[in-house]
Amino acid sequence: MRQIRELFRLKFGSLLPTSDRQIAAQLGVARSTVAEYLERAHVAGLSWPLPPDLSDAELEERLFARPNIRPGARRRPEPDWAAMHRELKRPGVTLMILWEEYRAAHPDGYGYSRFCELYREFEARLAPSMRQPHLAGDKVFVDYSGKTLPIRDPATGAVRPAQLFIAVLGASNYTYAEATWTQTLPDWIGAHVRMLEAFQGCPRLIVPDNLKSGVLKASFYDPELNRSYAHMAHAYSVGILPARPRRPRDKAKVEAGVRIAQYFILGRLRNLPFFSLAEANGAIDRVLEDLNTRPQRRLGLSRRELFEQLDRPALRPLPDTPYEYAEWKLVRVGPDYHVEVAGFYYSVPAALIRQQIDARLTATTVEFFHRGQRVAAHARRHGGERHSTVPEHMPAAHRRYAEWSPERFERDAGDLGPNTVALIRAILASRPHPEQGFRTCRGVLKLFRGPNRARAEAVSARALEIGATTADSIASILRNNLDRVRSTARPEAPALDHANIRGSRYFH
Repeated sequence: MRQIRELFRLKFGSLLPTSDRQIAAQLGVARSTVAEYLERAHVAGLSWPLPPDLSDAELEERLFARPNIRPGARRRPEPDWAAMHRELKRPGVTLMILWEEYRAAHPDGYGYSRFCELYREFEARLAPSMRQPHLAGDKVFVDYSGKTLPIRDPATGAVRPAQLFIAVLGASNYTYAEATWTQTLPDWIGAHVRMLEAFQGCPRLIVPDNLKSGVLKASFYDPELNRSYAHMAHAYSVGILPARPRRPRDKAKVEAGVRIAQYFILGRLRNLPFFSLAEANGAIDRVLEDLNTRPQRRLGLSRRELFEQLDRPALRPLPDTPYEYAEWKLVRVGPDYHVEVAGFYYSVPAALIRQQIDARLTATTVEFFHRGQRVAAHARRHGGERHSTVPEHMPAAHRRYAEWSPERFERDAGDLGPNTVALIRAILASRPHPEQGFRTCRGVLKLFRGPNRARAEAVSARALEIGATTADSIASILRNNLDRVRSTARPEAPALDHANIRGSRYFH
């Protein structure tokens, strides 16, 4: 149209007469084309200057009007544009493929360019804004509604608002919704897991809003995801693609789904009282069934029918085991090679003292990772003993000390003889607490490393005879050879009340 206007200006608006040949050379068209346009202008009754309010569309209509053709009527077979629109959502389907199939069925049908033009006109009628192409099984859009669902406590009558989670599949508009108590990370991830189970498959991408539970840092270039959210996505082999901040049209599917949920779900349930979250979700499921099975006005098919035709065959299978919610924390190892988690202490290898490591917490386990490698795992404690220590995590010296026990010292003494065992028992029995005699027993057994078994037994017998139960007194017997001095009336080795010693609380 711009060149046609210029043609008219050169022909009628120039002070000097300009031939058709000169106009054709200046515009780069054939002279016959110039003559044709001038003839069309004469037939249309156009004169120079053209009316200032004459648009390009009106000018084209007047120049190229087709006589005896009623406006809006089609001279060629019309494709089923709604079916074409559905087919385009299938992977690998293009307008060229659909046009070839159309021409195979209708050889006198539209050419490719007119076919595409008419499809774009149909597509523009679906929504006034830009249409984002959504392939089957490609994306699911998720968000929380700004509205809440009131749930009343049957015992106290207090009303607690429940949040409404909405998910919409891009290709079929199939909608999933559920109520959760909060928008915190456990509820956010739990809603995703149940959503994928309801779909019975995984899309390629999840497009969330920049909810703080899932997206720590909103950015167009490098969004930072919550680590637990990222691990959930990894478990299901899906990608997370947050929408741009303050760009609602990036997730227009779920924005529309939220609006539908507010009038279709909340509007229909506004007068129903709910006394539990499960009761509310049961009612939401019934309303969703109505929404997903209701035919859509322009496409003529319901969301469920589109889901079965488009999305379900393209979804990837779920993993064999459902994702178990896990929370990640950055923690520092204490000087006692233990890490505090929720008021309980778990050991890690002593080489990691004072280093920062990652903790992964589930309902049943606590795992620790250093530079991506798991270094420790414990059963999670919710009560009882506050410390969980794995002996292999302890330094060698600490491990040896942790292994000290009455049974351990008696077992080591048994390698030397019965008198040595009796001496160890006597030392432990002479202390208010057996732990107070551990070091003495260790010192005595260390003294007996040098002498042979017979000498160790003789020293033990002498110590029992005179009641020596300290490491210094037993060392004195060895140093001064007192085990070789016979007393005038040497009694036999005292008969200790072993039953009482073993029966005491220290030897349980």
